[in-house]
Amino acid sequence: MKLTRTLVFAFVLPAGILSLLLARTLGRLAAQNQSSKKYSQTPTIEEYQPKSTLVTKEHKIDRAKFPFIDIHSHHWNPTPEHVDQLVKEMDTINLRVIVNLSGGTGDQLRQTVAAMKGRYPDRFVVFANLNYDDLNTPGYGKRAAARLEQDVKNGAQGLKIFKNFGMDVKYSNGERVHVDDPEFDPVWQKCAELGIPVLIHTAEPSPFFDPWDYHNERWLELKQFPQRARPPEKYAPFETLVAERNHLFAKHPKTNFIAAHLAFYGNDLERLGKTLDSLPNMYVDIAAVLAELGRQPYSAHDFLIKYQDRVLMGKDIYDVNEYKWYFRALETRDEYFEYYRPRHAFWRIYGFQVPDEVLKKIYYKNALKLVLGIDRKAFPD
Repeated sequence: MKLTRTLVFAFVLPAGILSLLLARTLGRLAAQNQSSKKYSQTPTIEEYQPKSTLVTKEHKIDRAKFPFIDIHSHHWNPTPEHVDQLVKEMDTINLRVIVNLSGGTGDQLRQTVAAMKGRYPDRFVVFANLNYDDLNTPGYGKRAAARLEQDVKNGAQGLKIFKNFGMDVKYSNGERVHVDDPEFDPVWQKCAELGIPVLIHTAEPSPFFDPWDYHNERWLELKQFPQRARPPEKYAPFETLVAERNHLFAKHPKTNFIAAHLAFYGNDLERLGKTLDSLPNMYVDIAAVLAELGRQPYSAHDFLIKYQDRVLMGKDIYDVNEYKWYFRALETRDEYFEYYRPRHAFWRIYGFQVPDEVLKKIYYKNALKLVLGIDRKAFPD
């Protein structure tokens, strides 16, 4: 209509004014068109980013209430500069000890121990890893156990098993190495003999194994990171993998196992509780699964109270600025706040504040119980 009116006035307005009016009108129409494209009434799931109008009390916590041990961190081939910077950052948030799960084996393990514990003996713990290069040579399990024993002599204080074990590691004939494969029994027996824990990552979040459809709550993450999907034509089912893991724990009752990421049962705490009840040598960390606990604050609170001796603090991918979400969730009753990595969850999370005695166990007491050689003087009684 505005453009039509401008054309009618063309008979009575000077040419210069007419040109100016036409330019302004066309500009407004173009801007309106661009705005409608940018803010369409039918946004895609990736475009939709609602801002909450909820007003509640907030408690921003930048430093943990008690010193804590991060049982689940990764630092590959750390340099002296990296380690020095780590310690400076750790001090700002009350992070007393980092457990580096990516220590490697052999020469790499020695170098990692020297770079971290050699510079700051009381601030770091290093876990060893398995080498599968000679997997297809008879006697692999015994050799792997012997290598682990040497790694412990060289400073390792635990063993970390990465997610490829059970999913991607295969024998030369193409057969998948099962999580409870008897070939590895000497390794777990050696861990019991040496008194070191095994932190093991088995499987992935169950939605990664489910059909990638509009019922999958990790749909957006799988769209953005399709390599995280675990389709059945390439991977064993989720239930198969966790059954093998639980059988492994049951087979070796004298070995302490820490199931990473709440054993990927964070969406079913009742099931996790029953599993812990049946396996006294099983512990869990909360690394990278805060979103699971935070969306069920009542259940999370009750679970942590009941299983306070079996849960350990962990973060996974190190970022000094992201720990404060863990502090806020564990130490406050704040409501409906954003998770630090929204792609992991379409939901906001809540604080599930636990009592100080429980908090101390999660932050450091349970780790001190499992990992030998940590200076206990740096922690409250």
